[in-house]
Amino acid sequence: MPDTTNLEPPEKSSARARILRTAHDLFYRDGVRATGVDALIATAGVTKVTFYRHFPSKDDLILAYLNYRHELWMTWFVDALARHRRAQSRAKRERSPLAPAALALAEWIRDPAFRGCAFINVVAEFGDHFPRAVEIAGAHKRDVTAAITPLLDSSRGAQALARAAAIAIDGAIVRAQADDESAGIALAGLNDLLDALTASARTPRHRAEAEPTETAPRNQHRAG
Repeated sequence: MPDTTNLEPPEKSSARARILRTAHDLFYRDGVRATGVDALIATAGVTKVTFYRHFPSKDDLILAYLNYRHELWMTWFVDALARHRRAQSRAKRERSPLAPAALALAEWIRDPAFRGCAFINVVAEFGDHFPRAVEIAGAHKRDVTAAITPLLDSSRGAQALARAAAIAIDGAIVRAQADDESAGIALAGLNDLLDALTASARTPRHRAEAEPTETAPRNQHRAG
């Protein structure tokens, strides 16, 4: 992930932008529940009146944080996927199409500011007690899958393979949070899983291409 200190939220009000950027940094680093409004106000350098003018409740700020984090992270992730894919040879792309995803994750997980997935963290903190936050988290995960899908060929199984890869990525993110050793284990395991997914996806397709498709006898009754 890039350094966020020089990235302004797309807001017209500088006070609102400052509050949102502060919330982004503190919520991600320390957790949403652990970060109080007083700490946000003090760190952002605004008054309570200004804070509540822009965000009438902490819930409003949490939702704004999640939307901002989504835009920031997805911009980075899509760019990272493209960079690593461009660096692959054609043979490497065909052999390991999901490698750019693993390389992008390695960049992020090795960043000293890494604290896991903001969306997984929020769902873990609130569960179904904050449905709107859960909805944003779900949309984020769908967009991650959509970003991975173009790495694969246009076969009918590409979307299912991208979903499986996204699940493997989530597992690696959670595993990597424990310590530096866990991060290495998580990244190695992610590479193995993505290679295995790619290999398993090839096998049935190749078998289908090699074997003739059987047709049902003409006198067989159709169900329905």
